[in-house]
Amino acid sequence: MRPGLLVVILICAAVAAWLFLAPPRWWLNLTKSVDLADPVRAGEAVVMRYDCRGCHRVGGMGALKGPDLAGVTGRLDRVSLRLWLLDPRAIDGNTPMPDFRLSDSEIDAIVAYLADLDRTP
Repeated sequence: MRPGLLVVILICAAVAAWLFLAPPRWWLNLTKSVDLADPVRAGEAVVMRYDCRGCHRVGGMGALKGPDLAGVTGRLDRVSLRLWLLDPRAIDGNTPMPDFRLSDSEIDAIVAYLADLDRTP
């Protein structure tokens, strides 16, 4: 194998590892965007995709390993909620909540869904 080709392969492997292990925001937004034409429905789909109910009670259903998310948009403003979803350990270094590396549109959809649930009696 030619040395030049080996260098190109190694560079491609390094970039791929970087994008997988520590993806930058622009990459997450490119690869994990959701359609926000109906943000509430999109948020519900994102909550299901990441199995948020495996730890949280959302809309009256789910586990209570984590906080019940009923009324969360009343307890936290949208900026705080967005920051929490963006990087949970930046807000609370001891949280068991994983960093799902959500895209901006996924975060917007989750916030819209939770706000809609909080508005619905």
